[in-house]
Amino acid sequence: MDGHEPDPRFTLANERTFLTWLSTSLAMSAGGIAMAAVPSHIFVDWIKTLLAVVLVVLSAVTAVMAYPRWRRVQRALRRQDPLPPPALAPLFGYGVAGVAVIALVLIVLA
Repeated sequence: MDGHEPDPRFTLANERTFLTWLSTSLAMSAGGIAMAAVPSHIFVDWIKTLLAVVLVVLSAVTAVMAYPRWRRVQRALRRQDPLPPPALAPLFGYGVAGVAVIALVLIVLA
């Protein structure tokens, strides 16, 4: 990479953020698998499947985008440029919130 070696604290913080994105991905994947395992008498099958698929897709997108995000931040640190915004954070926030709201409604109605 071009530019100057950044302060090691910033590089390590960027690495911790990368690992946190991967942990988030793993948690969403586990949530999707748990949603798929919910008994049919609690949630309607197609809704349960939809919620599980949304969580697993968000998990995959998170895992795929974690390294490119790390690389863009590291490049910005080396060049002393402004850090790139976390463009996918709203997608994850709204996606997980949407799944939670739908699941809450279904739990209350069950």
